[in-house]
Amino acid sequence: MTFTEQLLQELAEAGGRLVKSGSGPELEKWPSRVAAARRSGRIPETKELYGGWCRDGYEMKLVDIPAWRLAALQPVPVPSRLARPHTAVRAMQNEPQPLGLTKSVQGRALRLIQALITAAEAKGNSSSAGQTGFAPPSHRRRTASPHFTITAQGQTVGFLVLQEQDRTEHIATEKELAEAKKNSWIRIPRFDYTPSERLRFVLSGGQPHRASEWADTPGRPLEDQLAEIAQEVTLRGEAAERRRLDEIEATRQRRVRWEAAMDEARVQYAEAYRIRHFEAQEAAWRHATRLAEYVSAVRTRVETMPPGQARAESEAWIGWAAATVERLDPLSTPPRLPDIPEPRADDLRPFLGHWSPYGP
Repeated sequence: MTFTEQLLQELAEAGGRLVKSGSGPELEKWPSRVAAARRSGRIPETKELYGGWCRDGYEMKLVDIPAWRLAALQPVPVPSRLARPHTAVRAMQNEPQPLGLTKSVQGRALRLIQALITAAEAKGNSSSAGQTGFAPPSHRRRTASPHFTITAQGQTVGFLVLQEQDRTEHIATEKELAEAKKNSWIRIPRFDYTPSERLRFVLSGGQPHRASEWADTPGRPLEDQLAEIAQEVTLRGEAAERRRLDEIEATRQRRVRWEAAMDEARVQYAEAYRIRHFEAQEAAWRHATRLAEYVSAVRTRVETMPPGQARAESEAWIGWAAATVERLDPLSTPPRLPDIPEPRADDLRPFLGHWSPYGP
């Protein structure tokens, strides 16, 4: 059994993930072994082998290749001339120097953009022009405002079209050498940069999948990469839509939990209100019992008084006091559960934990 076969077998038995721990030369060999396994051609076509260092050692995973990477992409046709340019492309054509490109590449760049926008709008996406007449400075090549945008499922993807530069060794002139010798602060540049025929598309906005930049290469011009760029826009739109739906579901779940917490808080509030009412009744009963004992003691004293106005007034007071005790005594009426008043927001707050009574 080869090393690759053994590794794949171990990964299958471990559920697709292995962590090799330890130290020394044996552990340090695993990155090269993973690289050899990738080159062996024995990894299933729908899988990819991942290897990297983790806290516990060297981690290896055999994971499924995303379906979008296995999809067969249809080429995006590029028009040979702009017979009916898109509105965004027409806005670029009306600029003195479209996209800040040299004339030698302007026509090709506009045809590439036309092809990309046409493919995007065929899928129901929308496009619009941005700042169409400028080339970003070198320090803002990745962050400048886009030349045009494509919006897929609510996700706007910005596009910058850049012209690559060829770098050559700078040969100092006699004048530069003389000025550098005369002035110490003058620095002669090491390289000269001239615009090339190569173009680069830089994408911004949304969640990247394949990449965020595509450029002409010796064996693969941008014309052959437009299908990947168009797919990238679609993937970013789909990711944004999934994220939007996830947020809606998370909001719904949060409201469900909040409503359940509010229902439970109302139950606890009602029970707390009944307990307070119960305690108040017990306190009222004890108070009425003490008052009744006092009235009984007064009655015993009054009964020893001689007849007359003072006794009559005392007996009148006893009658009033006895009636008052009867009114204050909760046992004078059959016991019943109290009516629960509608709680205010602040009444429920003690029973809600981290939730707000005003909403999720």
